[in-house]
Amino acid sequence: MNILVCVKAVPDFDQIAPSGSLSANGFDPLKMVDEGTELHMNRFDEPAVEEAVLIKEACSETTVDIISMGPEAAQKAIRRAIGMGADNGIHIQSTYEQACDAMQTARAISKIADRKSYDLIFTGVMSEDMMQFQVGPMLAKYLNIPWATAVIRTNLDHEKSLISIAQELEGGEKALLELDLPALVTIQTGINIPRYPSLSNMLRANKNGMEILSADFMAPKDQKYRICGYAPPDKKRDGLIIEGTPREKAEKLIRMLQQKSLLS
Repeated sequence: MNILVCVKAVPDFDQIAPSGSLSANGFDPLKMVDEGTELHMNRFDEPAVEEAVLIKEACSETTVDIISMGPEAAQKAIRRAIGMGADNGIHIQSTYEQACDAMQTARAISKIADRKSYDLIFTGVMSEDMMQFQVGPMLAKYLNIPWATAVIRTNLDHEKSLISIAQELEGGEKALLELDLPALVTIQTGINIPRYPSLSNMLRANKNGMEILSADFMAPKDQKYRICGYAPPDKKRDGLIIEGTPREKAEKLIRMLQQKSLLS
């Protein structure tokens, strides 16, 4: 069985963003990430890597490939995934801005996945930076394979060539599905506990090379959408700090609750 896990390398915006509020006319976080910015593996992708490695440990003759699109710094995320137990790495070299375009990313990865004929593709449920939830479903559409999102349990049936999954729905509900392989699932956090990379695997990841490709040959040339700006959520209510001694604050709070008919 061949499994592909898609991971994204993301920056720590708390470290690179300027102080103050975001605004549509303020800073553009995409353009603030340059070639020298340090990136780390998207934390929502770690359970996807772990789930693939668990299948590899349970099923013999399973190979786990890791793929990531982004600048050269994205290779750090690929090596971390190999350190967790994956076998091979594929880096689609692009700008960080290209990697944040869900359509370009899905199209580029689909070119690789279609050529290598994977049985199962895992992605994280979303990325820390864009939170679009789009790359997984778009990738499945390009490959014309069944897919499910927010998966919280998997059970692989090799004989029937299908995967049984439990999908998280709104309101705490769950959907139980069976997908014929090849299939794609986006893995929800909490499905497992991602392991730390082992020293031996990290040494192997640093020693072995990875397949490096250019996004220019795989991603669509025409951009279907563009990001117009960034803004903080609208402030809907003001906070109130009650001053005074503990007794005075308690009395003021009681009066306020009584005035709002929240306390009789």
